[in-house]
Amino acid sequence: MATTACFIIVSRNDIPIYEAEVGSAAKREDAAQLHQFILHAALDIVQDLAWTTSAMYLKAVDRFNDLVVSAYVTADTHTRLMLLHDSRNDDGIKSFFQEVHELYIKTLLNPTYLPGSRITSSHFDTKVRALARKYL
Repeated sequence: MATTACFIIVSRNDIPIYEAEVGSAAKREDAAQLHQFILHAALDIVQDLAWTTSAMYLKAVDRFNDLVVSAYVTADTHTRLMLLHDSRNDDGIKSFFQEVHELYIKTLLNPTYLPGSRITSSHFDTKVRALARKYL
């Protein structure tokens, strides 16, 4: 598993609907805010790249020191799945994004979930963390 990994799902209106620190690194007091700042700073780059390619997996879109931002944009709702990591496991990251996208679609199909609202399901959180352990 990557020593540093922060995963976020951002709606089409740039509102974070899910966030998770999924890395195994020791947590610094300001690490969560730094990770959020790096991911949100990369949103414009992801937005620009999404219009220039038909691929959903955009690979590494931004870097900050030794951290890399990878992104995946859904075709249906233009929701951005973004991962801040320090690993070079490209195939694992792609598989992680694809399986989380499938999990996100299942959440969208839930009649009690309002699209664009925060995902608070403990089942969703548990599955994302399990996928992170498996692939990252």
